[in-house]
Amino acid sequence: MSGTEIHIASFVVQHREGAGPALAAAVAGHADLEVAIAGETRSVVLCESAEGRAALDRIEQLKDVPGVLNVLLVAHHVEPAHALDQPLTNANASGVSA
Repeated sequence: MSGTEIHIASFVVQHREGAGPALAAAVAGHADLEVAIAGETRSVVLCESAEGRAALDRIEQLKDVPGVLNVLLVAHHVEPAHALDQPLTNANASGVSA
């Protein structure tokens, strides 16, 4: 990814039973998407992109998949790209370093 920021978003996709294969095929067509949890009527899809607009574009594209009823943005996090290469610190549940 060539941008200076990485955008990480998660979506809950509500869909009809049997729409899972069409959803999986649509996700497979985008390098920045991944099915994290596949359910019978709800699935979780992750989006990781250098483009801020990508998450919104992917929501619209997923809404067009046959059998998809709704796509909900659950989380959107922006991180400097270089920060993903840094080691994690040992932090407790409150986020305070131990």
